[in-house]
Amino acid sequence: MLTIDFKHLQLSDGDRVLDLGCGRGRHTHALYWNEVPVHVTGLDLSKEDVMATADGFFDLPPPDASKNRSGTLTAGDAHRLPFSDNSFDAVICSEVLEHVEDPDGVIAEIDRITKPGGQVALSVPRYWPEWICWKLSEGYRNTPGGHVRIFRHDGLHDAARRAGLRKVRHHWAHALHSPYWWLQCAVWKTKDKNGLVNAYRRFLEWDLLKAPPLTRGLERILNPVMGKSLVMYFVKPV
Repeated sequence: MLTIDFKHLQLSDGDRVLDLGCGRGRHTHALYWNEVPVHVTGLDLSKEDVMATADGFFDLPPPDASKNRSGTLTAGDAHRLPFSDNSFDAVICSEVLEHVEDPDGVIAEIDRITKPGGQVALSVPRYWPEWICWKLSEGYRNTPGGHVRIFRHDGLHDAARRAGLRKVRHHWAHALHSPYWWLQCAVWKTKDKNGLVNAYRRFLEWDLLKAPPLTRGLERILNPVMGKSLVMYFVKPV
């Protein structure tokens, strides 16, 4: 389930791309198998998630060996990235900033390691669907390692602008996932055993695997209205 749309990153053969806060590797793997061959680095604070990302490289057939690409993984802190200035042609940071104590510091680090003219993609939970989750469930908002803030559209834009990044475009994603999280929050203490929650999860899994035109089209229509994620694209000025 990809949140970042790679076509907006204008990637070129051989670009170095960082997936900051890679989690279990959904964007890292997609970048490695992307039609445009790149050198992708996945970084996450959790060593367990980094190891899960490493295992994921062996779950799919090898990509075209004739094209120059590579994948590198490391554990690290987004507030103090272990990379030199101007190291990457593109940086993506998907569903991470809502977890960190100092998002301005993390975005400043992203700016530091991005090459002049490089692309940056940031995604966070959209304000009003996330606000409903917080209102429905105290357990959701107090989950250890969970979300510590809700970003408004202008708040994310302003944070990136303070770091020196220039916004290019934005969109929303995963509208069909918003009701799933509202359902979970409404029955938070029993969500794992709730029949409606489990049925909706199976629907989302089916939709992800089959990608039928009807639901894909419905989500495109609903994304501007109730997309779960806000995605912004920036460029670092030369």
